[in-house]
Amino acid sequence: MSLSQALVSAMSGLKVNQQSLALVAANVANADTPGYIRKTVNQVAIAGNNTGIGVRVSAIQRELDTYVQRQLRIENSGATYASTRADFYNRLQTVYGTPGSSNALDTIYNNFTTALQALSTSPDDTAARSSVISTAQALAQQLNYMTDSIQGLRKDAELGIADATSRANEAMSQIAKLNTQIAASGADDTATASLLDQRDSYVDQLSKIMDINVLSIDHNQVAVFTNSGVQLVGTQAAQISFDAQGTMSAGAQWTNDPATRTVGTLTLKSPYGGETDLIASGAIRSGEIASYLEMRDKVLPQAQNQIDAIAASMASSLSDKTTSGTAVTSGVQNGYDIDIGSLAAGNSITINYTDTLTNTPRTITLMRVDDPSVLPLKNDVTANPNDKVYGIDFSGGFSTVLGQIQQAIGSTSMVASNPSGTTLRILDDGPGNIVKVNSVSTTTTATSLTGGSAELPFFTDANSPYTGAISTLGSQSVGFAGRITVNAALVADPSKLVTYGSGVSSGDGTRPDFLLSQLTQASTQFSPSTGLGTEDTPFSGSITTFLRQVISSQGQAASSAQNLKEGQDVVLSSLQQRFNDTSSVNVDQEMANLLTLQNSYAANARVMSAVKDMLDALMKI
Repeated sequence: MSLSQALVSAMSGLKVNQQSLALVAANVANADTPGYIRKTVNQVAIAGNNTGIGVRVSAIQRELDTYVQRQLRIENSGATYASTRADFYNRLQTVYGTPGSSNALDTIYNNFTTALQALSTSPDDTAARSSVISTAQALAQQLNYMTDSIQGLRKDAELGIADATSRANEAMSQIAKLNTQIAASGADDTATASLLDQRDSYVDQLSKIMDINVLSIDHNQVAVFTNSGVQLVGTQAAQISFDAQGTMSAGAQWTNDPATRTVGTLTLKSPYGGETDLIASGAIRSGEIASYLEMRDKVLPQAQNQIDAIAASMASSLSDKTTSGTAVTSGVQNGYDIDIGSLAAGNSITINYTDTLTNTPRTITLMRVDDPSVLPLKNDVTANPNDKVYGIDFSGGFSTVLGQIQQAIGSTSMVASNPSGTTLRILDDGPGNIVKVNSVSTTTTATSLTGGSAELPFFTDANSPYTGAISTLGSQSVGFAGRITVNAALVADPSKLVTYGSGVSSGDGTRPDFLLSQLTQASTQFSPSTGLGTEDTPFSGSITTFLRQVISSQGQAASSAQNLKEGQDVVLSSLQQRFNDTSSVNVDQEMANLLTLQNSYAANARVMSAVKDMLDALMKI
């Protein structure tokens, strides 16, 4: 090797050493910078005349395990989803209260039934009557508070979606912008490596907001998709819009129809044209937004359905009166007469019959409606999975009512008629024996405190009777827990807890016994929308049993959410540690590298010094 070659080699070594030293310094300086990836130099030999005569830096390399990074982003999404759910479940638990505590729903309900039990034992005790009223008011107020709190949580979820959407748009915009800058640089230098760090940071932020899939494309760029395949970022970024609603009520819900949807929806606007409803398409399956959507549209509405069911069952079990029809014979036909003149909207007629051809018992429920726009009714408006429901519009007079009833039962071969007044007669088909009418009954709502029977409108919907009516706004039961109150007339005159008609003594236990029995022993079927039971086998039991089951299921759900969060945290922490082992800056390691570079620098400098000495000696010769 000539002296000039030795000099070139030493100079190139010094230059590489300088770049490496600068990189070590940058690594140490950014040891605590979030998202910073440790960088190293790639060195290659410079060849000349088939002889290695120097070295140069070919690229600045980021120390990165892409497989672990990909897995980390998946777990980022899952961990954020689990954490947000657990937080909401914990907040929901505080709404129900710690079981057994003074402000818990079960305690307040038990206080009410205990007061009724005391009244049942001493009906003439004025203090016992007052206790029933005060504990009932406390229960109604607790249900009102719970409704406000649940809808408050739904509003928080709505606002959370809006905030997450804004952050997602910012991240997608920055990823697209950095894609452009990286493609334009075309070099593997320190500046480009820094841009890659920034882009990865925004991708990581986006992975917490929603589940994403990141693919490498030309010119060192990336394309970002949801795991369902919807593109979010390419050379340009899409934009997500969210039309957040200002208020939230128990009836507010998401639907595919913009005309009926009363909560916000997520719409992805592609930079190339076209829009996609991300909720309707199920595009977001994990991450922060997915958890907010689940809480807003599923978990919290179900919690509302549960307390609405409790409120509705309490009101209807104390006010609903079932009256059986009177058996009649008309020629060769048999059946029943029933007076339907006192039916209110939401009240019903129940026809039990047997299809004699198959020996199958069947049930038809005819429900009064005063708003024909809600027709036809679905079978799920009742909790009974075995009945066929027909809505009967009473707004047109009795003659039209009879025609609708005949149309509803016509396919069974039963016959409806009106022998007089408001009496409905249901008869079988006579000698053909295709159908046998087993019973006909009505369920009506007591509206008077002194109607001559134990039933009374103990709880009301604000100042109106609760009948379970269905209107364009939906069922009266929706949000009823937020409106339930103790009948103002009963609060004014607690003696009506005992006296239900003329001649009833102040010590009569009929009504107190009825109230206690209906709340603690009578069996009720609850809608599957409460999350308990199924459409085929709905939950059936007393209100007390249902309430206990609700509290138990909420506690189990909260515990499961917390366990999921803790499991995700463990997985995420493990992956983060594996990622850090490769990509984070180890100051001790950098100091060791610094010593190596120092020795290399000194060696190259010594070569240059030796070449200088030899050149000086040659010049003297």
